[in-house]
Amino acid sequence: MIAPSPRIAPSMLSADFARLGAELAIVDPGRDWLHCDVMDQHFVPNLTFGPMIIEAANRLTEAPLDVHLMIERPWETLAAFRAAGADHVIVHFEACPQPAAVLRAIRATGASAGLAIKPGTSYAAAAPLLPELDQLLVMTVEPGFGGQEFMPAMLEKVRAAAADRDRLGLAFAIEVDGGIHHDTIGAARAAGADVFVAGHAIFHAPQPIRALEALRTAVGA
Repeated sequence: MIAPSPRIAPSMLSADFARLGAELAIVDPGRDWLHCDVMDQHFVPNLTFGPMIIEAANRLTEAPLDVHLMIERPWETLAAFRAAGADHVIVHFEACPQPAAVLRAIRATGASAGLAIKPGTSYAAAAPLLPELDQLLVMTVEPGFGGQEFMPAMLEKVRAAAADRDRLGLAFAIEVDGGIHHDTIGAARAAGADVFVAGHAIFHAPQPIRALEALRTAVGA
């Protein structure tokens, strides 16, 4: 399992793909993950990239690749994303009629297994699956596009997950994604989150490396 220690996960979706190597050079393999948002224009309205870009990112950084599948029928693509270099594979509860089986299938590839829940999905719906997963990703915006406003009410899910993790003696990481920046990351950390996906706050900053370091400092990463 993934030890719940603070990590910043810069979101590649917000990087400049025309100079991707230079953009990803700020990601520290020893302290950060690289978050990769895969979208299919069906499960979410946006369309991004597939295994080919994951494979390219894997050549550009040694940081663990945190691959978030915002797609329909994600179980059909697990082997391809793992072969491309995915270290962590996250699927959506809402996209999986049998989420426990999909989580086990992810682990069978050798990747860690993550489950994401949209803002409209209750924590209680996902809670029975906690023993099956390595990461719980709480979406703090509606998935599909970067740059949205953080939804503070979603931190109740984070608090509930952190409490259950302690009560059950589990070691899954709690990840938050959406609207994470210097004004919101402290509240997410205080609620119990361990992994913080940030895109615009890093890659759209005047000095991305300083923005990333400030977020690391804010959570002790």
